[in-house]
Amino acid sequence: MTLWPSGFVAVYRREMRAWFTTPLAYIFLAAFAFAAPAFAFNIGRFFDTNRADLAPLFAYLPWLLMILMPALAMRAWAEERDRGTLEILLSLPVSLPSVALAKFAAAWTVAGAALVSTFPMWVAVNYLGSPDNLAIAIAYFGAFLLAGGYLAIGQGLSAASGSQVTAFVLSVLAALLLTMAGLPLVTETLSGSAPAFVVEGLAYSSVLERYSAFERGVVGVADLLYFLLLIAFGVTAGGLQIGASREAGR
Repeated sequence: MTLWPSGFVAVYRREMRAWFTTPLAYIFLAAFAFAAPAFAFNIGRFFDTNRADLAPLFAYLPWLLMILMPALAMRAWAEERDRGTLEILLSLPVSLPSVALAKFAAAWTVAGAALVSTFPMWVAVNYLGSPDNLAIAIAYFGAFLLAGGYLAIGQGLSAASGSQVTAFVLSVLAALLLTMAGLPLVTETLSGSAPAFVVEGLAYSSVLERYSAFERGVVGVADLLYFLLLIAFGVTAGGLQIGASREAGR
């Protein structure tokens, strides 16, 4: 563990180079910069609200992140297997936790850059009126945590998958389950057949339930811990899966 700092930085730089020396990151950022305002303007009817805030953007971000974050996460470990570089990476004098955390941090950096690409909308609402900028900043922070949660789960599934396509599909399904768990449609459907504690547990585990507080401009300790634990779980699960594969000689 004494090599953790230098090892983390080295792998992080490697991952960032992998993103930005190919068109991958640029395509992703361009797609996000186009899709996020499109959701807000067309589906969220941004101009019809007659309010100087970004509520339409933040309302639809979870559904956009649910698709785009698995696209970022799928390459974390599955691509290393596809290219035959996983064994080389694991043979370096870098601890496995450092590798797993650096891979996550690099992808989270790209996700953060994608959110930054929507800042012109923030500038626009300040030009059009006087929004609560602190509430908007908190909502962006919540969206960043939400993106991290989806990424971490996706990278954990990437470690357990044999291909990037499989990792993407499984990650989207996992994100969909986490997103829809607390919706009234789901809880009301289950309330007649499942015990109350199961229904309450599903609602409690929903990322939408936790994200909604940030969306309102409120930082709750329980909500913050939820996302941090979700991230820790996904990153740790991915590292343990790779470690088990290495021990098994695969």
